[in-house]
Amino acid sequence: MTFYTFPEDKLRLFTKNVFLKMGCPDADADLAADVLLKSDLRGIDSHGVARLSGYVRLWEKQRINATPNVRVVHETATTATVDGDGGLGLVVAPFAMKVAIEKAKIYGSGWVSVKNSNHFGIAGYHSLMAVKEEMIGISMTNASPLVAPTYANERLLGTNPMCYAFPAGTYPPLVVDMATAAAANGKLEIAQRSGSPIPEGWAQDASGNPSTDPHQLKQGGSLLPLGSDKEHGSHKGYGLSATVDILSAVLSGANYGPWVPPFVAFLEPPTDPVGEGIGHFLGAMRIDGFRPAQEFKDHLDNWITRFKNAKTIDENKKVIIPGEPEYNFEQERKIQGIPLIDVVVNDLNELAAKLGIAPLS
Repeated sequence: MTFYTFPEDKLRLFTKNVFLKMGCPDADADLAADVLLKSDLRGIDSHGVARLSGYVRLWEKQRINATPNVRVVHETATTATVDGDGGLGLVVAPFAMKVAIEKAKIYGSGWVSVKNSNHFGIAGYHSLMAVKEEMIGISMTNASPLVAPTYANERLLGTNPMCYAFPAGTYPPLVVDMATAAAANGKLEIAQRSGSPIPEGWAQDASGNPSTDPHQLKQGGSLLPLGSDKEHGSHKGYGLSATVDILSAVLSGANYGPWVPPFVAFLEPPTDPVGEGIGHFLGAMRIDGFRPAQEFKDHLDNWITRFKNAKTIDENKKVIIPGEPEYNFEQERKIQGIPLIDVVVNDLNELAAKLGIAPLS
């Protein structure tokens, strides 16, 4: 396994060119590239440019609309439902978060549910949009069914990530961005590319037995909820995933549970959909709707300081503040570049040749 490092600007231009070749308008191509690059910069390699080929394949199957008419189809003063018109979730979700932020500016909070969308990248990108406005940002999405609920041997839920982002004062934003499964599917993809086993507790085989084989999903297995099994709290992960599914899809009119269309293009969507596309849920809350923003940020700084100085079991391992590793990755990679595994580089170069754009290397 070999890593190659690329400057952010080079990867950004390459990614934008891919979206332009798909027929995306210039502004949409810029935005979609920004969402993917944010993932790579923050060290979430599973959701960055490694996903480009997946978006292209869905577009080739006419399951992504490169020129959607994204619009609000229902709203009140503080809530809205957005129809993504089959567009890239990388474009649809930021549109919806902007709607939430504008409502929050006027009324203190804004809540937007989305239908008829696609994979939206990392949840953290959308929540951090609200943080820039001195708001708390909330984002979540349902996803194609890969996860078996507690006690089940049937894939009914997605990895269904959720993110809460809070603005701090002298510290970076505190960002809780996580899958509600024991692991995101992207981590299995990374293990597949590197030929590594996965930790026990992430997946089960087609018979419901624990497995460390990252290829189990292709063989009829499933991911497990956060907590892995009942004794370790999987019912809580299952409950969180169900919450994401309901807010993102049952509320908006998107597909939910086993009806969510797959991200991989070689699998066809269910023939009996209960809604439209994939669903998201986004929210923004003004800090000063509760207390003066600076007071909140000062106290969050105090919270972070206390937790960073917690007494630990191992003196060489400090308590990690949510979002801290990703922030550190971003500062480092902006200077040193973004590392990509050789398998991903080869895939992107093949994609470039197919689309007729300049290769990465």
